Amino acid sequence: MVGIRETRRLPYSAEQMFDLVADVAKYREFLPWVIATRVRSDNETEMLADMVVGFKSIRETFTSRVLKDRPKQIAVHYVDGPLSDLDNVWTFRVVDETTCEIDFAVDFEFRNRVFQALAGQYFDRAFRKMVAAFEMRAGELYGSNNSSAQSVA
Repeated sequence: MVGIRETRRLPYSAEQMFDLVADVAKYREFLPWVIATRVRSDNETEMLADMVVGFKSIRETFTSRVLKDRPKQIAVHYVDGPLSDLDNVWTFRVVDETTCEIDFAVDFEFRNRVFQALAGQYFDRAFRKMVAAFEMRAGELYGSNNSSAQSVA
């Protein structure tokens, strides 16, 4: 299984970052490679959603169950799609009223070993691009103060 983990301290509240990550319906507006999303069901603690990702002529649909524990954690569990497994967890820790620490971990495994090997080569770069997209979106929504963003790991 391929995995990566990143911890960042950001100049936004844990509630703000929780809301941004939980808003799956808007991912196509700012996340690279996300072509479409569809939220099948959603309530305070759980969501079932589809996400279509694509690169060039490749398009794949993933279905995930999203467990929400406001404002502490969002856990995403793979339900269906081209992988054999995909899990990611966002943990939000309050530093003060306007700062939080975010821990993001993702693990995935392709059914096809060739795809798994290829993904491992590019995953780190793609992961960092997606993390940066969430940070930029936070700046757009809540005001930019990127000078306070820092890696904690």
